[in-house]
Amino acid sequence: MSEEKDLQKKAHDFLVQTSRTFVIPISQLPSGLQETVGAAYLCMRAIDEIEDHPLLPAEIKSKLLKEISKLLRNGYNREELLKILLPYEASLPDVTLFLNDWIAICPETVVDKVLDATAEMAEGMAKWVELDWQIQNEEDLNEYTYYVAGLVGTMLSDLWNWHDGTETDKELAIAFGRGLQTVNILRNKAEDAERGVNFFPEGWEFEDMLQYTEQNLQRANLYLADIQTTSIRHFCEIPLAFAHATVSALKDGKEKINRKTVTDIVTKIVGS
Repeated sequence: MSEEKDLQKKAHDFLVQTSRTFVIPISQLPSGLQETVGAAYLCMRAIDEIEDHPLLPAEIKSKLLKEISKLLRNGYNREELLKILLPYEASLPDVTLFLNDWIAICPETVVDKVLDATAEMAEGMAKWVELDWQIQNEEDLNEYTYYVAGLVGTMLSDLWNWHDGTETDKELAIAFGRGLQTVNILRNKAEDAERGVNFFPEGWEFEDMLQYTEQNLQRANLYLADIQTTSIRHFCEIPLAFAHATVSALKDGKEKINRKTVTDIVTKIVGS
């Protein structure tokens, strides 16, 4: 097996381990785009795992995120990235330690877009680590969710354009990512509280975050209107349908959708 095929298999295995939301839609994409989207997602997941690390002190998280951001913006170098990561090898998860591999999978013609988006995400996450995720108002929530999820949407839009010239609205792409993220914030409110984190703006109740989420999901529906390529449309439709179904489940007092609902959604979309 070639080194490239080894890397792609490795990336696929990590996608299965780390992403319940995106591994299914990624599998619907054509060869070439599938591997690129998967690798780009893992680049961002590598950064996210630093922000979310349960044991690393905030100052170490911020330092790592800022150093990675600076390197990705100002001349990425494989050896320099290793120098940044290796002192924390015992603490960081493999998906982060293998960031060089995920970058290596991205085609040269689009890797700069992935590096730019990942660098911006890392920089923004460093800021919110330093702020201890103290979200005071809706403006703060918009900024935080832009960095952790809206950037996923804009990066995907860049990849759609790279693949076949598909043009999408970047603001709606941000809403697409933001809507998916705030569904998770709704689902994980109790779990986040246990680790001392609250992503709800001051004074917001569940209903307020629910309304915010539904507004972004409605804008995400509009994002799909610009997408004519069937495989890309399916990619976007699947996690969006999961999100809408999860919101309905939360309204009914359930924590998440069941496996049958997931299967039914995928079958309905892919079979349409």
